[in-house]
Amino acid sequence: MKIKDTIIYLLLLSIATHLNANQDASESKDSLERIHSVRQVIDEGSKVEQKDVSAVDAFKGMFSDAKVVGQIRSISAGYSHKQKGVSDTYATALGGALKYELASLNGFNAAFGVLVSNDIAWASGEKQKHNDELSSSTGDYVSASEAYVNYKYEGLNIRAGRQLIDTPLADSDDIRMIANTFEGYVATYDVEEYSFFGAKIQKWQGVDASLDEGWQKLGKNGVDIIGLSYATKYTYFNTWYYSISGLTNAIYLDGGIDFDLAKDLFIHADLQYISESELEGSGVSATIYGAFAEVILDKLSVNIAYNKAHEHKNKESFSGIGGGSLYTSMDTMIIDEIAKDRDAQAYVMGMVYTFEKLNMLYAVGNFKGEKNSLGKKQDLLEQDMGFEYNYDEDFTLTGLYVISRDLQNTAKTSFDWDRFQMMFTYQF
Repeated sequence: MKIKDTIIYLLLLSIATHLNANQDASESKDSLERIHSVRQVIDEGSKVEQKDVSAVDAFKGMFSDAKVVGQIRSISAGYSHKQKGVSDTYATALGGALKYELASLNGFNAAFGVLVSNDIAWASGEKQKHNDELSSSTGDYVSASEAYVNYKYEGLNIRAGRQLIDTPLADSDDIRMIANTFEGYVATYDVEEYSFFGAKIQKWQGVDASLDEGWQKLGKNGVDIIGLSYATKYTYFNTWYYSISGLTNAIYLDGGIDFDLAKDLFIHADLQYISESELEGSGVSATIYGAFAEVILDKLSVNIAYNKAHEHKNKESFSGIGGGSLYTSMDTMIIDEIAKDRDAQAYVMGMVYTFEKLNMLYAVGNFKGEKNSLGKKQDLLEQDMGFEYNYDEDFTLTGLYVISRDLQNTAKTSFDWDRFQMMFTYQF
């Protein structure tokens, strides 16, 4: 879902931990990378696979041992609106990603990547019937999405340029055709169970940045971030502080614990907290709490998530670029949509079942907003039903059907619609 231009500024440092000092730290990475929302489940089905960078001893080897990774992707998606006078929209796009990455020489390497999406005219609507989420309102999109220089030495990694990062408050949100990527400087340093972070991010592009605009600035003077992550075999804790110029100073905390109760019985629990203070009259000021619990029994995973947003009068919340930071984030609905000039809360229950090559998803979420300063409430319901079929390591087919309903109003509103999406990907 696109985020309004007034709240497109936040970017956070990459928090993915690469601990390799000991076995416990290595095993703990699985808990850090656990999926905590419906949106992340959908995201996982479309990500471009990466290849390891090899090390060489001579300059020419950087090119001869270079890696090429890519994906061909096609999506057909549309909305069936229930509101009177609103046209249904649909589009079918073909495109993908291509990345060329040099081998590493003395810790240095570089890479360049592009993202491409073009509508198939005969399978896409025109004018008011066009779905512009896939390839912009013009039906085409091309971006130099990655272009960076990287340096790695033992636990230190520094990357400068355009890059792909996935973090709690800024992520690729790869659920349509064009993923979010970012421009700036990111440094991480890992030692035993700890990982330290620092970043300066200035621009971004992608599905949440408006495909019609291309690369855009993040805030007036970019985003500055520092962070610390700690992980053991069964627990983790992350803390971040970031200053988003012209928008907010924010603190984000999350942590979790894992339990292996039996051979095929696993329990995972997490808590999160966000505190945002307003800068320069941006209108962003909120406190958000969250909780998540998951039980995995053999091939079945069942989870429940909760978020509460406390607002000030005429203020709103901001849960990150990409919409996947909160545990209740679904395919389309996030709590930011109703946490404006009111307190809001969200409940989501979901399940994923794996049967050989097929993964099946069902989730239902209820988003409630208390009375705002005008005395208006909000009560929305979203259901997500989907599947992912992996023919082999390269070919994947995913499908998703979303039902959104406005429970507060008897007349149909902009929140009353059905959405479908079918996606085919080929990795190479």
